[in-house]
Amino acid sequence: MNLLINIDVPDLGPAVDFYRDALGLTLNRFLDDDVAELTGASSRLYLLQNAADTPSSSPGSTPRHYRRHWTPVHLDFVVEDLDAAARRAEHAGAQRESECREWRGSRCISFSDPFGHGFCLIEFTNDTYA
Repeated sequence: MNLLINIDVPDLGPAVDFYRDALGLTLNRFLDDDVAELTGASSRLYLLQNAADTPSSSPGSTPRHYRRHWTPVHLDFVVEDLDAAARRAEHAGAQRESECREWRGSRCISFSDPFGHGFCLIEFTNDTYA
């Protein structure tokens, strides 16, 4: 089974720039005018352009907005050098939301992207949690 990751963004160009510059992902291709496919992680990431205040796919749900929001699902990007990756992400426009936390052989820092989505950068001592 493959996992595809979809992220709503208000404007495709700045979103591609952010995920390329912050995380080193590569623009693989544009699909139509409103979808970009990024590679370079273990799963393909699709940026979906959707204007703010448009309805989401769930009838009766809150319209999309791109200020910081909480969701029970977020992305963790495993990196080789957490300090270097954190500097790169902040330089590209990520907002640091936590100090470095250490847990079970990992170091983790939480961020949000310029579109309100949370993500973490994680460095492992081994390949996964101890």
